[in-house]
Amino acid sequence: MSDAQTEFLSRLSTNTATVAVIGQGYVGLPLAMEVVRGGFNCIGIDVSQGKVDGLNAGRSHIIDVTDAEVQAALATGRYRATADYSQVSEADVVSICVPTPLRKTRDPDVSYIQASIDSMIEHLKRPSLVVLESTTYPGTTDEIIADRFREHGYELDKDIFVAFSPERVDPGNEKYGLKNTPKVVGGVTSLSTELITAFYSRVVDHVHPVQSAREAEMVKLLENTFRAVNIALVNELAMMCDRMDIDIWDVIEAAGTKPFGFMKFTPGPGIGGHCIPLDPTYLSWKAKSYGFYNRFIELATDINGNMPRFVVQKLLRVLNEHGKALKGANVLMLGMAYKPNINDLRESPALDIWQLLETEWGANLSYHDSYITSVPRFSATSTSLSPETLKATDVVIITTNHSDVDYQLVIDNAPLVLDARNAISGNHPNVVTL
Repeated sequence: MSDAQTEFLSRLSTNTATVAVIGQGYVGLPLAMEVVRGGFNCIGIDVSQGKVDGLNAGRSHIIDVTDAEVQAALATGRYRATADYSQVSEADVVSICVPTPLRKTRDPDVSYIQASIDSMIEHLKRPSLVVLESTTYPGTTDEIIADRFREHGYELDKDIFVAFSPERVDPGNEKYGLKNTPKVVGGVTSLSTELITAFYSRVVDHVHPVQSAREAEMVKLLENTFRAVNIALVNELAMMCDRMDIDIWDVIEAAGTKPFGFMKFTPGPGIGGHCIPLDPTYLSWKAKSYGFYNRFIELATDINGNMPRFVVQKLLRVLNEHGKALKGANVLMLGMAYKPNINDLRESPALDIWQLLETEWGANLSYHDSYITSVPRFSATSTSLSPETLKATDVVIITTNHSDVDYQLVIDNAPLVLDARNAISGNHPNVVTL
């Protein structure tokens, strides 16, 4: 290791480095807060001036970071937010935490990563450590980041160090956050791995290095593909048990008593969030370039993607059994967020259910969600949950099992309930499970 490399490692190991976190959303803002708590100076960069202004005023826009945490970070004098990419010139470490959605053609959209690189590349000082946190396909860090810097005259292991560390954010998880969740890291070079390990060792409790950035990218995709496939399995079993008149929830509870060899997954109206619906598709897309077809992933995607339609079909049958038509029915959806106790609408299956009920069946729709006050896509706002509201419905669908809902109130006042989340325990004559 040269003197310059040793000096750079020393800055990372003694908290004297400055860190720029690009993207101040669900991934980037929690990371920025931990970087500050770890003793580093941190510049939070985001293209949204509204977010930047809010953060500099001490206001958080995500559920996992409180206003008090932002205010505490500001009070240290070691955090500030900006929309000005040129400020990466002050940074020794740049962490990229930007969205990686899918295009309509179901191939990865890495344009946000490319835009971040293009915006910073003329300002980045030498040497710097650039870390990609955004989930994407194996090879992205090498092909899009490292190669891009080489094209602009940066020499690896001299001017630039490049690594990947998958985000493992679970919004709303009160037990595991960024600090106490092991951090997987992998560099494009072995020296990059050494440097990113040194950096994150000052930020999180445990760092797990792997042999390359490609391995680290694959780790994230394996984690969420595992979840997607197992959710699809239990969703398919739920549809099968529906035909066989077997309570899938009782079956899962009983299977869960086995102390080995079984991991509990539960069915639902579909999958949501940024990770599970998208990550397996990144892997499947990349595998095709190697002539490999991921049958498990394709099947799981198909099953999970069709769960909203299964919910609507079951609702149709339930109403029919009670002598009611779905067309023109007053349907109240409980929950629009993709999972309980968060304000995140990304890829929420509730959106698909709403769309199907409105466009294909002509139902009169309303919703209640204390975390999601409005859904601009449908020009809808959350309604209050009162006995009068519930009694005015033909059916209530529990699409998100928020813990702040008074489910006894729902049981006592709704004429009919389709519980797609097993939120209501016990047997009730007006409640039907998925």
